Amino acid sequence: MDVSGGRGQPRPGNDESAEHTGPEAQAPGGTGDGPTTPSAPTPADGTDARPEGHTPGPGAPPSERGTPQDTGAAPDDAPAPGQDRHRTPAHTEPVADRPARPSQAPAGRPEHPDHPFAHSGSGKGQPPQRPEERKRGGLLMGRPFGVPVYVAPSWFLVAILITWVFGGQIDRVLPELGAVSYLVSLFFAVAFYASVLVHELAHTLAALRFKLPVRRIQLQFFGGVSEIEKEAETPGREFVLAFVGPLLSLVLAGLFYLGLLAVDPGSVPGVLLAGLMVSNLIVAAFNLLPGLPLDGGRMLRAVVWAITGKPMAGTVVAAWVGRALAVCVLIGLPLLTQSGALGSDAVDNVGMDTVLDALLAAILAAIIWTGAGNSLRMARLREHLPELRARTLTRRAVPVESDTPLSEGLRRANAAGARALVVVDADGVPVSLVREAAIVGVPEHRRPWVPVGTLAQDITEGMRVSAELAGEELLDALRATPATEYLVVEETGEIYGVLSAADVERAFVKAMARPS
Repeated sequence: MDVSGGRGQPRPGNDESAEHTGPEAQAPGGTGDGPTTPSAPTPADGTDARPEGHTPGPGAPPSERGTPQDTGAAPDDAPAPGQDRHRTPAHTEPVADRPARPSQAPAGRPEHPDHPFAHSGSGKGQPPQRPEERKRGGLLMGRPFGVPVYVAPSWFLVAILITWVFGGQIDRVLPELGAVSYLVSLFFAVAFYASVLVHELAHTLAALRFKLPVRRIQLQFFGGVSEIEKEAETPGREFVLAFVGPLLSLVLAGLFYLGLLAVDPGSVPGVLLAGLMVSNLIVAAFNLLPGLPLDGGRMLRAVVWAITGKPMAGTVVAAWVGRALAVCVLIGLPLLTQSGALGSDAVDNVGMDTVLDALLAAILAAIIWTGAGNSLRMARLREHLPELRARTLTRRAVPVESDTPLSEGLRRANAAGARALVVVDADGVPVSLVREAAIVGVPEHRRPWVPVGTLAQDITEGMRVSAELAGEELLDALRATPATEYLVVEETGEIYGVLSAADVERAFVKAMARPS
């Protein structure tokens, strides 16, 4: 698909109608403290053209705060997060010295008469990012198989806790070690998390085998997580992807058991091997519990998916089982430890150990509960992502030459019902995009003397987006080259319009808010 070229010429019969009521010359917004959100234009019939649910921003001009305004209106906000705003632009005729003509919308293209010229308030819109992209991954430890491995700060807290608890146990078994027992315990904590890393690498290798990109592996409080960016294509692959982790933990437990047979159980190697064997058995058993976000929950999801043919149904079942598990852990774990069913002596009164057990149970239950909820949200996101389509979110654009006055460019956009300006060279090839935040920041009385080229951002290759992109492919393309606006082109290289990152972000959020 060629998205690199582009001349501004329209294809016959493919112009969009003047469905998008163009703005009047935009009014200067705010008090001079930076660009603000201009008001939406008022149609000729006197009705309010602002989209339903429009809420003026903090810097909105007086007209949006309920006071009259005499100046012309400017662009309105584009699609709200996550919804299909079928405001598909058309290829407008490149005009350097004459107004763009209103065009007819092709059949099947939805009309939206309430979307004026492009504007995004502060112009700081960025491609929507997954939650994990907004936070630091921790300390980078390496990149096995090309996947970065991070250690979260919470791991160090757990390592200290393991060193303290296990060190006391070693001191009881091997009192002759003295303070060295805590050094041995620290080694155990590192070795235990190394086995957790191996568990996560099993998931990673399976994902890479199935051509699923892995963003990173993170070792954190109570274990690790492999952040796989895409969903398995079949329930069988989903089952395998989930099962390989606990399977490798069981294999490690078996290897540590074989090593234990070759050493003295009362020696330092024997204590370490026994501890690693038991800990890997616990990791495997815990992860096989049939509830999200645990591996067993993903296996249950795969089974329900295979039976119903609906991955969302599998997610819902496994997530609610996960929440039930969280409640069981919260109530059951303290009762089991107090009764002595887990190998310790029964406790009749409430002591420090009982409080610690209850605290541990509460933390585990919270992790499982929130993980199940996150799984539901991510499933809803994946279900609605295909609705994010560049073609339906793109704003109509009018091509103008660099020395065109801003007021003239806005007039042409209004006449064509467009909401964006693309600067083209003498041959009609797009070279830059006029930033809407810069437009808003120019007072109306200065616009006849400000060339559009001074408000434009050069188009880099990453800022050319195919009109056919949708879903995760669209988000990946926008994240690869962060910008506020993108030039959307057809496969032939013709200008389709301008895509605002703010529009995509609003569409993204609204899609997440809708029920499945």
